[in-house]
Amino acid sequence: EDFLLNLVSYGKKAVDIICFCFMPNHVHFLLKNLQDNGISQFMGNFQNSYVKYFNTKSFRTGTLFQQNFKAVRIESDEQLVHVSRYIHLNPVTSHLIKPEDLKHYPWSSYPDYLKREENYLQKEIILSYFKSLETYEQFVSDQVDYQRRLHEIKHLLGK
Repeated sequence: EDFLLNLVSYGKKAVDIICFCFMPNHVHFLLKNLQDNGISQFMGNFQNSYVKYFNTKSFRTGTLFQQNFKAVRIESDEQLVHVSRYIHLNPVTSHLIKPEDLKHYPWSSYPDYLKREENYLQKEIILSYFKSLETYEQFVSDQVDYQRRLHEIKHLLGK
């Protein structure tokens, strides 16, 4: 959390972090661009900082990421809320954790979404579409099985 906060608040703020999820072999961010090339700047800072941290901790050198980050432009409010759900469900979709453990998965913004306290996340961008935290939680949990099936189909198709 402090690591992400430092990346966001270093100098002129380049992005708002809406949600994220760290997985064993990749990471998902939902970001709002606040300046020209803000997302590219944030991702560059994130990748450089994380590689330095990981290499120092692991007594290694060299690159860590296989490829540059991929970005998808959000085109609608509906896509926005569905992407947040997709990101938050990622550890369940990949069978890394059980659905009931999602609330406690420490490498995701989802546990922060279920708290009423303020932090560095711009949760209101998503939560403003829902009547309560509970309705967002239901929105996420209602799609566990569906998202898992889609993930399995994608895997079978080799995508």
